[in-house]
Amino acid sequence: MDLKDKKKYKTAFKKVLDTFTEKLEQYVSTENGDWSVKGFIDIYKNIYTISSDTKIVSKILEIHIFPQILQFAEENGYNIILTEHQNYYPDLTFIHKKIKR
Repeated sequence: MDLKDKKKYKTAFKKVLDTFTEKLEQYVSTENGDWSVKGFIDIYKNIYTISSDTKIVSKILEIHIFPQILQFAEENGYNIILTEHQNYYPDLTFIHKKIKR
């Protein structure tokens, strides 16, 4: 694939990703900007509010939006490659199905 093709795919990906992220904001928050997920519940039905710890917030977001990410990839012709190890960056990569690895 030449540089022109790569640029075309990057531009198209950015466009659909920008639209997707706008939809995600609506999915994870209410109209007034509050989080739609408020905490955890255990098997005894005790509710624990979410702290501001970034590890907790990022994991909740990951779990909450992962089905949306899968749907985005499928609707837009991408495969998702997950990282092989925890704490490796990036957590996932989108590869267009037309691109051979």
